[in-house]
Amino acid sequence: MTSHVKLRKEKTGMVDYDTQIKEVRCQLVDQLKVLDLQLEQKSQQLQDLTDYLRRRGEIESEYARSLEKLSERFTSRIKRKEPSSHSVSQVWLALLSQTRQESKGHSAMSEHCSNFLLQPLTHCLEYTQRLAKKSKDICTQLQDGLLKVTTELQTAWRTYFQYHSDYICAEGKLKEAEKQEEKQKQSASKKLERLIEKRQGKVQEIDLKCTKARNDYLLNLAAANASVNKYYLQDISTLIDCADVGYHLTVGRVMQAYLSGRGRTQENLTTGLQQVQETVSGLDQSHDRDTLLQDHYNTFCMPLRFPYQPHDGDQVCIVSAEGEVRCELEIRFKQIQTRLKAVTPETEEKVKEHLQLGSLESKLQVKHDLLKVALEKGITPMTRLRKNLSCANLIHNHKLFGGDMLSFIQASGQQIPIVVESCVCYINLNGLHHEGIFRVPGSQAEVNHLRDAFERGEDPLADRRYELDSVAGVLKLYFRGLENPLFPIDSTGLLLEHIQIKNAEERAAQLKLVISSYLHPVIVVMRYLFAFLHHVSQYSDENMMQPYNLAVCFGPSLLRGAHDDDAVTLQPQINALVKSIIVQHESIFPSQSEVQGPVYEKSLETGTSAVNGAGSSAASTQKKTERPRANSSGSVDASRLTGGPVGFSVASSGKPTLQIPVGPQCRSRGHSAGYLRRE
Repeated sequence: MTSHVKLRKEKTGMVDYDTQIKEVRCQLVDQLKVLDLQLEQKSQQLQDLTDYLRRRGEIESEYARSLEKLSERFTSRIKRKEPSSHSVSQVWLALLSQTRQESKGHSAMSEHCSNFLLQPLTHCLEYTQRLAKKSKDICTQLQDGLLKVTTELQTAWRTYFQYHSDYICAEGKLKEAEKQEEKQKQSASKKLERLIEKRQGKVQEIDLKCTKARNDYLLNLAAANASVNKYYLQDISTLIDCADVGYHLTVGRVMQAYLSGRGRTQENLTTGLQQVQETVSGLDQSHDRDTLLQDHYNTFCMPLRFPYQPHDGDQVCIVSAEGEVRCELEIRFKQIQTRLKAVTPETEEKVKEHLQLGSLESKLQVKHDLLKVALEKGITPMTRLRKNLSCANLIHNHKLFGGDMLSFIQASGQQIPIVVESCVCYINLNGLHHEGIFRVPGSQAEVNHLRDAFERGEDPLADRRYELDSVAGVLKLYFRGLENPLFPIDSTGLLLEHIQIKNAEERAAQLKLVISSYLHPVIVVMRYLFAFLHHVSQYSDENMMQPYNLAVCFGPSLLRGAHDDDAVTLQPQINALVKSIIVQHESIFPSQSEVQGPVYEKSLETGTSAVNGAGSSAASTQKKTERPRANSSGSVDASRLTGGPVGFSVASSGKPTLQIPVGPQCRSRGHSAGYLRRE
């Protein structure tokens, strides 16, 4: 019975080891299959990307040729005609010029895709396959070593088990002999004593072998477990990393180069369309009419008056009513008079209507003027500035888009350019939860409309709602089109050197040292912008815009390398730099005590509904916040933080006050709103 139990336990242990090692073997085979599948997927992805870029280059080339033919066709027609200075002709010329520029841009994109981008992918495919084959060979060797260790473990365990079984059996026989000796103490024979001594020696011999076998088994067990741990926890990850060396880097650089090419094409298209828009805005019917009349003066000039030519010395040059002719003239006079009497009432009716409307206009104008005077006395200077922001253009002539930011700030007195402040506040109030903000392009028509309104000195976001993607596009367009980028070009190299520092605190300190050397107006705008971007990244679980995604969107617009620098090579470093500044903006930018100026804050106070006593009607009051504006003195008028429909109300003092709705309201799920705080 005892031997049967031992045998069953032995089989169970053997089965456990066999099953476990068999599972490990199957797992190792599956690992090789997965590595092969991974290589196949990477090869297919690289091949598909290569085919896409090649076909994209062909499409861009075909489109460029079609645009060039279209432009040449109509240009040849214009050349056959005389040049004209009419505004419509200027629009036509600008359109053809923009078409030629667009053709060149697509031709350059075709060359970029067909030549420059394909070679890195081809090389990547080759060394990816080589690395995968080498990694697989190494993996096979490691697996063989692992299986060898498990086989040695299994052999050592069997040896130990066999010796231990023999030891138990010998020990049992020894105990039986000792029992017989106790029973036969008085008549113990020398034969029995020799048997006991023999069995004791056998037990000691087998015990020694069992101990050695156990030690060998335990050592092999520890070695097997260590080998398994190292293989699964270190070797597998190292092999996968080796197989992926250069794969992600190559794909990333190729796509960055592709995006850079598309960005240049988009910028050229935007510039060309802007030129066409300027010529369209310059359409002038009166000017064209005057030009036409001037160019064809002889054709349209008034001819000479027809002179009176008497016949043969006749000197009478007036209508004569003498004699018999008088009667005839009287009849004609009465006929004309009758006709005039019939026409006069109709004319008088029209004149009467005109005069009545004129009278009404006069009365309305008087009321308008009186109300205007009263309103101007009751409205604070900041509100008047908001409603008449177009007057700002009368003070300075500096461009907002495509100009120099420092010159604009100095001329306008706006510490934060109006387009930056307005767009930031609008997005803060409405777009923190908007998925893909800054990444999804907006409506080009809305972007152009907003850009033109801001350029005129207006704030279009104060009075109506726009698509969030269009507002975000205007903000990116402003920084992208600056004559000088927000970060001075001569400091880009130093900033990119500091971004290589591994220690976050030391890196922030070095970046702060460089940024603190900038002019104060630039630091104020930077501090405001990056605080806002950090606020947007805090909602990344909803808007999907982590700091790196924001850096990809804003990096090319905020930093530029020197003319001889490779933009494709610098772009990943620029993205890493912008990401680091977004994450560590509080440590990098000087505080308000160090650099005076407006700062970005995340939230404003919002009112709550209140219900008065039981039985009374519920009256809900809520403080609605307006997006404050920075004026030339850097102050904010608190009286502008109001909301509600336009109208008049009477305060407790008896004086009328004006209520003006401003800006879009906060979303119900979030009460955050960006604004400027000045101390």
